[in-house]
Amino acid sequence: MRYRGWILFFLIIIGFILGSIIGDHLEGNLLSYGGVFGLTSPVELNLGFMILTFGLTFHINVAGIIGVLIAFCIFKFVKI
Repeated sequence: MRYRGWILFFLIIIGFILGSIIGDHLEGNLLSYGGVFGLTSPVELNLGFMILTFGLTFHINVAGIIGVLIAFCIFKFVKI
């Protein structure tokens, strides 16, 4: 029972990745419509002896969202 959260997390990640791949291959279609959210240029923190660079970008499209919804449906029917 305690692994259900991790299973949901991995199903969502897999659904998002597969949906995004499908959406990227169907350019010009409704499924490929989406946007990019996040930091377009990385943020640097210079501490003198170490420089840390932070950056995070999400490429979200319609097919990725459909993939996440399918992952939720699969999770609902998995008996663990």
